[in-house]
Amino acid sequence: MNFLLFLPELTLAAVAFAVLAIDLFTPSGKKWILTPTSVLGLIIVLLVSISYLYGKQESLYDGLFLIDDFSLLFKGFFIILGILVILSSHDYIKEHLKHPGEYYGILLLSILGMVLMSASGELLTAYISLELLSFSLYVLVSYGSNGFKPSEAGVKYILLGGLASAILLFGISQIYGVLGTTQFRGINEALTSSSSLDSGVLIGLVMIIAGLAFKIAAVPFHMWAPDIYEGAPTPITAYLAIGSKAAGFALIIRLFAQALMPAMDDWQIIVIILSALTMTFGNLVALAQHNIKRMLAYSSIGQVGYLLMGIATLSYMSTNGIILHLAGYGVTNLAAFLCVIIFYNSSHKEDIEDYSGLADKSPFLAMALSVSLLSLAGLPFFVGFTTKFYLFTVVANAGLLWLVGVAITASVISLYYYLIVLKQMYMVAPTNDAQVNISVLNRSLLWVLTLSIVILGIFPSPLVRIIQSASSAIFS
Repeated sequence: MNFLLFLPELTLAAVAFAVLAIDLFTPSGKKWILTPTSVLGLIIVLLVSISYLYGKQESLYDGLFLIDDFSLLFKGFFIILGILVILSSHDYIKEHLKHPGEYYGILLLSILGMVLMSASGELLTAYISLELLSFSLYVLVSYGSNGFKPSEAGVKYILLGGLASAILLFGISQIYGVLGTTQFRGINEALTSSSSLDSGVLIGLVMIIAGLAFKIAAVPFHMWAPDIYEGAPTPITAYLAIGSKAAGFALIIRLFAQALMPAMDDWQIIVIILSALTMTFGNLVALAQHNIKRMLAYSSIGQVGYLLMGIATLSYMSTNGIILHLAGYGVTNLAAFLCVIIFYNSSHKEDIEDYSGLADKSPFLAMALSVSLLSLAGLPFFVGFTTKFYLFTVVANAGLLWLVGVAITASVISLYYYLIVLKQMYMVAPTNDAQVNISVLNRSLLWVLTLSIVILGIFPSPLVRIIQSASSAIFS
């Protein structure tokens, strides 16, 4: 067995513990060194992953851990996301947090959990990886200095997350009790050889779907998201909105495609209902929000509904659409949250009405936030339009034209509450003269993300080719 296939994961774990150790011996005035150290460590992990794992199609422990282009793509996605979140956190941490070492170390361990989730080929391996991610997020959500909000958010997240994990574990035990295996390959073979779905398997399947639906904040398992998003430190809110959803969908795609595909007729209707409810409820409730983080929370719930359409029509093409939309959504949402972070660093305010007159005080920040929100709404020339068009077309071609109609209607609704923010920035006079200060680092990051939104919207073909290679690994 080639244990060097674990080299990226081992390197990532070593980087996390190295950051924690460096923090112990670094004077308080030099804690800034932890940011470049963490970023450099992630760059090393990314280079090791690409150079050593590219093109490999192998497994460890008889299929418990899978090495393929699908896991490599998501490994790169999570590492790049981690780099961007760490860089966007730098000014926020300097202003609001006292212990950056623990923050960065736990963040790196959460990336390890996401990486392991995307490569899991067995239910218990996936569950343990998911719990590593979840426990890291419980701590990171509580890691704020904004009064009682972070602590309250952390407690809610732990209680509800523990309940969802228990439901998921009960579902896994039910599947094992009936089929005698937890490996994706074994589940697929057992379901293929059975003429009809056993009621015990169906119960386990429903519980697994419920547990995973909580992790991605699908309606009606979304109740944790708005409060946690509002209470968590803003960089972690961005990380939750993008990373945890991407990791959840990476696991869902592999589980449903490689294990549960023979039972698609039984679970498809469940996913269709979840999709329709999620995109409709998320966008409607976002209309009533006054806090911009809560608005983006419900917006991200709506995005989950679009992604679930791809799961409902799971195939090679729909997998391409899901991953493409995840990538476009990730870039766009991170840009939007970086604007919120920059504004909060200067004003310590999060309400939408506080953004009044932002175009006069900081034209660049208002422009970047406008591009991000219009991309989330799915307007042309931005990456959000390209990814939605691709995904919606695939779902329509699969025969669920009515569900695409619901998605288009939900997108139109979302445009309204995004335009409310634009109205505040461009059409309402400033309520105060406080200036918005943007550091060189944040300005550079925002330029990169904003340009990426436009470039990927106009020229997505290189990214699509990479995604097609990852999807082929799942459906080979």
